[in-house]
Amino acid sequence: MADLARVRVWADALIRMHLSSADRTEQRWSFAFDNAKRRAGLCNYTERRITVSRYLAEKFDDDEIHQVLLHEVAHALAGPSTGHGAAWKAIAREIGYVGGVTHHGEIAHERAPWVGLCSAGHEHFRFRKPTRVHSCGKCAKSFSPSHVITWRRR
Repeated sequence: MADLARVRVWADALIRMHLSSADRTEQRWSFAFDNAKRRAGLCNYTERRITVSRYLAEKFDDDEIHQVLLHEVAHALAGPSTGHGAAWKAIAREIGYVGGVTHHGEIAHERAPWVGLCSAGHEHFRFRKPTRVHSCGKCAKSFSPSHVITWRRR
């Protein structure tokens, strides 16, 4: 579990190290925590701000959150049109990022107001009220009436 104060220190240090500009008239990059529950980080080019989910930062260990920060700094360095392409990958590797292009880890499921169960007992989480009937993807690859998820509000 990463300490949020320490995450902020790391983020500020990475921004100073990689995104500081000698031109003082240019708006500087900043760091903030956000309330995302599914994505780990975000690089906002318009506001020149890197954000990290406070909820996921509290769940991740130090190495994982450091990699999230490197991932977002690589986006800031590569620019808005590169996405997760070859230019971004080269920059990411150069600054020490070793992860993939997207976060496949845990989500902040404890904050999800909707919890669902299938007939086999698999739990599913939603942050918005489910409006359609869903079946469990762990039990069947396509829709299966025998594996319909029953939702309840926490």
